[in-house]
Amino acid sequence: MKFAYRVLGAALTSALLLATPARAEPGEETGHLVFGLGYHDFDNGENDAADFRVDYRHGKGLYFIKPWLGIEATNDGAVWGGGGLYADLPIYQRLYLTVATGVGGYSQGDGKDLGHTVEFRSQAEASYRFDNGMRLGIAISHLSNASLSDKNPGVNVLSAVYLVPLGSLIPD
Repeated sequence: MKFAYRVLGAALTSALLLATPARAEPGEETGHLVFGLGYHDFDNGENDAADFRVDYRHGKGLYFIKPWLGIEATNDGAVWGGGGLYADLPIYQRLYLTVATGVGGYSQGDGKDLGHTVEFRSQAEASYRFDNGMRLGIAISHLSNASLSDKNPGVNVLSAVYLVPLGSLIPD
């Protein structure tokens, strides 16, 4: 399993290094609100739960690296909140690859014990952009404490995501 994560990490790093900054589509300069509905611990099933998330992705950054903030909760009371950096890369016409990493605080509730209050989130997402700027996609993310404690089981989340450009919500 660790080998698969290393391969995924190498692929995402290569994509970031090879990507060229692209001009943002109209209305995307203001960023996005991202709504996610997912399956928490989908690959293990021992502590599986429904996962709900809302992220704010700022539309401006340094080249193609931009900040984000988010909160994520499960139906069994686990909550993660934090922020980090993301890259939103147009890969083909209306298709986008988004990679993100961040750090935040985790409260277990009745959910999975991840071993520490500090948890890191990494994510890869593919989405399709509609004419109105809205995007629909699928994301896979991983929460881990990066061995800050002896217990570090991590958790993977598979989510459907819906991105709403803030420019469409804020009148001119």
